[in-house]
Amino acid sequence: MKKKNDVEVLIDGRKYTLCGFESPEYIQKIASYINRKLAEFHKQEGYARLDLDLRNTLLAINIADDYYKEKKKASEYRTETQLKDKMVLDMKHEIIELQDTIKKLEKERDEFHDSVEKLEKKQVELETRLKQKR
Repeated sequence: MKKKNDVEVLIDGRKYTLCGFESPEYIQKIASYINRKLAEFHKQEGYARLDLDLRNTLLAINIADDYYKEKKKASEYRTETQLKDKMVLDMKHEIIELQDTIKKLEKERDEFHDSVEKLEKKQVELETRLKQKR
C-alpha cells in the first residue's frame, strides 16, 4: 500500500501542506505548475483589479484548458501510435509472406537447376551415343 506524503509547498507566496499518495517531487511539480499559471496571470494588465472569485475562476478555466489540450494531444499520440503499430504488424506479415515467397522461389530455382543438370547429362549421353553410332 502506498504511503501518504505530506509536502510543504509554496504557492503564490503562501506556504501550504499538501497531502497525497504521489511522490513529493510530483506534488512540488504541481505546485510549480500552479505558480507558473499564476505568474502568467499576474503579468496581465488588469488582473490585480479583478475580484478573487473571478481570478480563481479564470485560473481554473485556464488550467482546464491546458488539461483538455494535453488530453487531446495524448489522444492524437495514442491514435498515431496505434496506426504505427498496425503498420508495423502489417509489415511483419508482409515480411513473412515475402520470406515464404523467397523459399518457394529458391525451391523452384533448385528444381530448375536440377532439371537443367539432368537435361545437360541427358544431352551429353545422347551426344555420346550419337558419336558412337557414327
